[in-house]
Parts: sequence; structure tokens; C-alpha cells
Amino acid sequence: MKTYSTIIRPILTEKSSMLQNGGQYSFEVRRDATKIDIKNAVKEIYGADVDKVTISILPKKTRLVGRGREITKRQVTKKAIVTLKAKKTIDPLKVKETKK
Repeated sequence: MKTYSTIIRPILTEKSSMLQNGGQYSFEVRRDATKIDIKNAVKEIYGADVDKVTISILPKKTRLVGRGREITKRQVTKKAIVTLKAKKTIDPLKVKETKK
């Protein structure tokens, strides 16, 4: 799997901002990505060593409308919380420059 396609986007919420103080960063990742894929992607994209990766699958969110009709408000997504080694920090919105 290509490393730049593994991580879809960083998750920037109030809870993830509090986790960043402890060196943990949240990312939305592809459904077929493994912990090793995510670790390699963070190392290549941000240039930081990863200590631990935890993954959670967020279920879809539906709502009833009208006479029993369901609409989907959010699809099934996969979230990864990445802990960096030695209290290092990164900016999740900035990608490391690649050498050619």
C-alpha cells in the first residue's frame, strides 16, 4: 500500500487537541490499513518515529426520517491514534518535504 494514500486526513477536534499535548495524534485512515502501514506512513510523511498505534472503527450513523426511512449521516470510518516516541511533536497539517 502506498504511504501517502494510507492516511486520509488528520482529525482535529477538541479531544484530539488535548491528546496532542501528550504526543498522541489522531488520523482518519483507510479501512484496509494495518498498524504497520500507518506506522510507516507517519514516519515517511511527517518524519517522526512512532511508538504505538491504536485503531478503532467508527460505526455508521443513521437517522430515521419520515415514515421509517433511514438516511446515513456518516459512513463507517477507521481512526488511528498514533503515539510518538520521546515526546516529539509534529504539525498534522504540514507534510515533510520529500527529497528527489
